[in-house]
Amino acid sequence: MTQFTMTRDDDGVAVITWDLDGKSMNVLTLQGTQEFEALLEQALADDAVKGIVLTSGKSEFAGGMDLNVLATIRESSGDNPAQGLFDFTMNAHRLLRRIERAGMDDKNKGGKPIACAINGTCAGIGTEMALACHRRFMTDREKARIGLPEILLGIFPGAGGTTRYSRMVGAMAAAPVLLEGKMLAPRAARSAQLVDEIVPAADLVARAKDWVLSATDADIVKPWDQKGWKMPGGAPYHPAGYMTFVGASAMINGKTKGVYPAARALLSAIYEGALVPFDTALRIEARWFVNVLMDPSSSAMIRSLFLSKQALEKGANRPAVGDETVKKVGILGAGMMGAGIAHVSASAGIDVVLLDQSADAAEKGKAYSAGILDKGIRRKKVTEDKKAAVLARIATTSDYGDLAGCDLIVEAVFEDPAIKARVTGLTEAVIPDTAIFATNTSTLPITELAGASQRPEQFIGIHFFSPVDRMMLVEIIKGAKTGDRAVAKALDFVRQIRKTPIVVNDARFFYANRCIIPYINEGIRMVGEGVNPVLIEHAAQMAGFPVGPLQVVDETSIDLGVKIAKATRAAMGDDYPDGAVDDVIFWMADQGRLGRKTGAGFYAYDDKGKRAGLWPDLADTYPQKAEQPDLTTVQHRLMMVQALEAVRALEDGVLTDIREGDVGAILGWGFAPWSGGPFSWLDILGAARAVEICDGLAAGHGDRFAAPALLREMAAAGDSFYTRFAPMADAA
Repeated sequence: MTQFTMTRDDDGVAVITWDLDGKSMNVLTLQGTQEFEALLEQALADDAVKGIVLTSGKSEFAGGMDLNVLATIRESSGDNPAQGLFDFTMNAHRLLRRIERAGMDDKNKGGKPIACAINGTCAGIGTEMALACHRRFMTDREKARIGLPEILLGIFPGAGGTTRYSRMVGAMAAAPVLLEGKMLAPRAARSAQLVDEIVPAADLVARAKDWVLSATDADIVKPWDQKGWKMPGGAPYHPAGYMTFVGASAMINGKTKGVYPAARALLSAIYEGALVPFDTALRIEARWFVNVLMDPSSSAMIRSLFLSKQALEKGANRPAVGDETVKKVGILGAGMMGAGIAHVSASAGIDVVLLDQSADAAEKGKAYSAGILDKGIRRKKVTEDKKAAVLARIATTSDYGDLAGCDLIVEAVFEDPAIKARVTGLTEAVIPDTAIFATNTSTLPITELAGASQRPEQFIGIHFFSPVDRMMLVEIIKGAKTGDRAVAKALDFVRQIRKTPIVVNDARFFYANRCIIPYINEGIRMVGEGVNPVLIEHAAQMAGFPVGPLQVVDETSIDLGVKIAKATRAAMGDDYPDGAVDDVIFWMADQGRLGRKTGAGFYAYDDKGKRAGLWPDLADTYPQKAEQPDLTTVQHRLMMVQALEAVRALEDGVLTDIREGDVGAILGWGFAPWSGGPFSWLDILGAARAVEICDGLAAGHGDRFAAPALLREMAAAGDSFYTRFAPMADAA
C-alpha cells in the first residue's frame, strides 16, 4: 500500500506527495514512515535536488498517525512495551529532526530548503511534520483546519510538536493549540504561527517551490539551532516565564481536576524541555509521551474516543442491507427537539418537511435554525449564502399530506403515548409504504409505541440528546419487531448528520437514561442523607464528570424528574427503589424550585439566570451531617451506580457491544472521559477490585450496589470486559 511518491521537475525541486492508497484521509503508518524516510534521504543525497516540497495528493493534507500503530508497537515489545514505545517515538524525532536540519553541517550551512504545502485539513503527525519543515504554506480554503488535537484523545503531540511549537511561540501562546486541541482556520493558524503564508489552492505548490528556490541558508535554520536563542515569553526561571508556568499549572489543574494525565505530562515536557538544549528536550518529550501511553487512562481514551467511535460511525453494527441514504425527512413537532433535528438535517443537505399543529408553530421551529445560523454568521463561521441554503431546505407545514414524499419520518411530539399513536396513524396514511417511521423518545418503550403502527418492522426509536445541534450521540432503539432495513435507515441518517450512533434493544429507559438517572438519583439521595451538596458536586467534577448530579437535574428541570419518578413508580409498583430520592425531589418541586428554568433549584440563580452557588437554605430541611463521607466514597457511589447499570444492560441484552456502552456513556452524558467509559473504567479497576468496592457500598448503602453476576464471574476468572468481549468489540 503506497503512501508517498516523489517527482522532480527541471527546476530542481523534488515534490514528495503523501497519498495513502484506499483511504480518504492520509494517516501515517509504519510502512509510510519508511517510505517517506527513503524518499527524503534520496532527495537530500541528490545533488540535482535544490530543495523539497511536501504536499498531499488528497483533498486534505493529513489526519494524523494511525493509532493502531501504537497498539502494535506495545504488543510487539514483549515484556518491555515502554522501551518499544520510547524507541519508536525517538525514531520519529530523529526523522523530523532530519527534515529540520535537511543536511546542514555543524555551522548551519549546506542544507536544502524544505517547504510544506498544506492543501487542506492537517492534524496530529501531519502538523508535526509541517512544523519541522522550514516554511509552511496553507490553502485559503474556508473549511481547511490545522492543529494538534491529540490532547482530546488522552495523549499529547509526542513527535516533537510539543517542543517545537512551545519554543516557536512560548508556553502561553502555545496553550490554546496544545492544551485545548484547537483546530484553526487558515488566518487564525497564521496568527498562531502554525503556518507562514496563506495561498490560493491553485497556486499552493508553485508558491512553495518558488520559496524553496529562493531560500538562503539563513532561511532554513530554526531559531533554537542558533546561538543566543531564548524562549519567547521567558524560560521557567525567567520572572515572566516563571509566572507563565505557575499560571499554566493552575489552569490545567482547574480544568482537568487532576484526572487527565496527558495535560500534566505535556506541561512537564514543556517546562523541563525549556531548561535544556533542543535535542535533549525532544528526549524529555518522548519520555513523558511514553509515560502517558503507558497510563491505562490514555489507552482507554484512545480506544473509546478514536478507534471505537470511528468504527461505530463507519457502521460497525449496521445490518447487511442496501444503501438507505435519506433523501427527504419529515419531522413531526417543531418544538425544541424537532426544530433541532430539522436544523442538523438541513445543514447536512437533506430536504426537510417540518410539521406542527399550526403553520405559525412550524415557522417558529424553522426560526430556531435561523437563530443558530445567525450566531454562526456573527462568529464568521457561516456565510449568508449557507444560511439561505439551509433554510431553503426546510419546508414548514401543518398538513400531513405534505409528508407524502418522505422516506424517513422522525416524530418528536410530546412524551404521551396517546399523542404519539395519533400522529403515527395520520402519518402512515400518507407516506410511502417503504418509508421508515422513527420516534424520538427518551423513556417510552418502542415496542409499545410500535403497536400504533401498521408496519412495526419499519418502526424504530431514535433518541436525540438536547441540544441536538451540539450533542454528538444518537441512541437508536430496536423494538421487538423492528427490521434490519429500519436499523440501516436510522444508522445511515445519523451518519449523514455527522453524529455518532449506538444501537440498543428496547427496555425501560433504553441505555443512556438507564445509567444517567441513577447518577442523578444518587446525588439527590446523598442530599437527603445529609451529605454536603458542595462535596457531592465537587466529587463528581473531580472524578471527571463535566457537571455534578445536582446541576444536571437543575438543567433538565426538577419537574421532569418528578414526572419520570411517578411514571417509574407506577410501572414498578412495590419494586420501586427510589422512595428516598422522591422525598427530596418532590419537596423541591412543591417549593417551586424547578431548576434553571424557574431561576431556583438545588442552585441559586441571579437575575440573568446565571448560577450563583448552591442554594444555602437547602440545609434548613436537609441538614448536613457533622461527619461527612470521604471523597473517594462519594466518587465511588456516583461512578459505580452508573457502571453497574451499564453491566446490567449488557447482561439483559440491551447493549450488544461494549464499544457502544463506552462511547455512548462519554458522548451521551459525559461519563468521566478519562476512563474511556464505564466498561473501560471497570477494566482499569480490575473486576476483583470492582467487586470489592461493590460489596463495601452494598453493605453500607443498599442492594443497588450489589455486583452483577457477570462482574463476579469475571472477578473469579481474572477476566476483563475488553478481553472477554474482544471478538464483539473488535468486529468492524
